[in-house]
Amino acid sequence: MKIVFLDAMTLTDAGASLAPFARFGELHEYPVVKDADIEALIADADVVFCNKAKLTAEKLRAAKRLQYIGELATGYDNIDIDYCHRHGITVSYAGIYSTDNVAQQVFAFILNEYSKTAAFDAFVKAGGWVKAPTFSPLAFHTHVISEKTLGIFGFGNIGQAVAKIALAFGMRVLVCSRTKKEFAGVEFVDFPTLLSESDILSVHCPLTESTRGIFDAAAFRQCKPSAFFINTSRGPVVNEADLRAALDSGTIAGAAVDVLATEPMQAHCPLIGAKNITFTPHIGWASDEAKGHLFDITLYNFENYLNGSPTNVI
Repeated sequence: MKIVFLDAMTLTDAGASLAPFARFGELHEYPVVKDADIEALIADADVVFCNKAKLTAEKLRAAKRLQYIGELATGYDNIDIDYCHRHGITVSYAGIYSTDNVAQQVFAFILNEYSKTAAFDAFVKAGGWVKAPTFSPLAFHTHVISEKTLGIFGFGNIGQAVAKIALAFGMRVLVCSRTKKEFAGVEFVDFPTLLSESDILSVHCPLTESTRGIFDAAAFRQCKPSAFFINTSRGPVVNEADLRAALDSGTIAGAAVDVLATEPMQAHCPLIGAKNITFTPHIGWASDEAKGHLFDITLYNFENYLNGSPTNVI
């Protein structure tokens, strides 16, 4: 059995060894791959593991022996799932490995924005407190999040984890989702209501044809001028040029993004230089604990597939 690990650095950069997978067959490990090389790398593979490497139908057609794909992520929009279903290729994903981590990232953004932690830290280190005439220099406006409304778009595991934290802070929580779930304390609303009533808007939907570009100029025009927009889901759900325009024009007050339409960030990314935007480089999933969970779930899924009882199948 030939086992191919594409973009293996997702695991190995954290110090994990892929040796446990080698006991199942001939292991080929590629830390980082170019899109143009993927077809050749998987052509004679029986098993492929990937994270963000794009496995399109065109590439998959070259993999005549392929039986199983292990997705090292919660999202799987990089794989042509329809092709896999038609050709009997089992695809498993890592499910809830990073749920708490991403929810924590959302509140790191929220608390930084409303408590101005980083701004005050920079102020003090630049000598602002030393020069201040009072014991408490109020250099920035801060706000209490218990008096804010948090809107959540998409209500899977991560969206629910975010709601749980928000409720603990005493926030009003609105949810827009394809399906309503039993979840005490939240209000399910339609998309226009979510946009118009949220002080903070946090995105947790998968990337599909219906969500691609859904946060565009028309959506931002429906938001409060004071709204703070957060995206930790997938970059392409946002029209980045429209988000830039909304920030620069004051249509919304601020944004924080952990994901972009093209990653790594490109020099021509429309969001570079936008007003009041905070970036992190797609690390909302990447705590040491979450990376350990990712490794364990990926190995667990593969072992169960080989034992005839596949788990976390898409």
